[in-house]
Amino acid sequence: MSPLARTILITGCNRGLGLEMVRQLLAKPNAPEQIFATCRTPESPQCQTLNELAAKHSNLKVIQLEATDPTSVNKAAKEVEAHLKGAGLNVLINNAGIMPPSTLETVDAEDLMHLYTTNVVGPLLVTKAFLHLLKKAAKNNAQAGMSCSKAALINMSTIGSSITLCHELYDVLPVVSYRCSKAALNMLTKCQSLGYKPDGILVTAIHPGWVQTDLGGPGATLSTQDSVKGILNVLYHLTEKDNGCLLDWEGKSIPW
Repeated sequence: MSPLARTILITGCNRGLGLEMVRQLLAKPNAPEQIFATCRTPESPQCQTLNELAAKHSNLKVIQLEATDPTSVNKAAKEVEAHLKGAGLNVLINNAGIMPPSTLETVDAEDLMHLYTTNVVGPLLVTKAFLHLLKKAAKNNAQAGMSCSKAALINMSTIGSSITLCHELYDVLPVVSYRCSKAALNMLTKCQSLGYKPDGILVTAIHPGWVQTDLGGPGATLSTQDSVKGILNVLYHLTEKDNGCLLDWEGKSIPW
């Protein structure tokens, strides 16, 4: 089987889904030539596992990046570009995000702004900073159609963002500010899929499932290992028909 992509960048890799994506990509016999794993504070104890992986695998680079800080994002983009040595970036996965508890009674302006900044503005800033590298990867790949092996932008979303399914899930997952921020991320994804299509960049939103991470909580039913295994399989099979869609970790379409 051919590799998913030659070069991949993932945000939020110090724990949870991001860290597990790095683990599974490194373990593949056809691992990417370069994996860029970003986190806010690489020198912190929370990044120990990630740094240990980087010490063992020369194709893994840990990059400092605070997605909501334009200076940090632009610095990270320059660092990645230097490592690429003229090549492009095949896949960008906007994985970093937060989900604090909130209800209609507790949500306020500060809460909403904090979630929008992290879950919407962050992915927007990161994408804009690395866009020229995605465009370069697409331009340098002569294959027809769209795929992760050419150039792809993946925004990690959630079934909780679905307006259509809100009535089915509201009692289980109120988190009002999180839902609203991810619904906004979905619109950003759709706009990006239209705007970047002429450049050959595939844009898709992915729901990872209810995963046993700090965000998912103790009641979650899906392990990080199974979620990421499914996500990577979905990414491997993405084509132009998936451009601008919201899919789950099994490749099933979720209504907006």
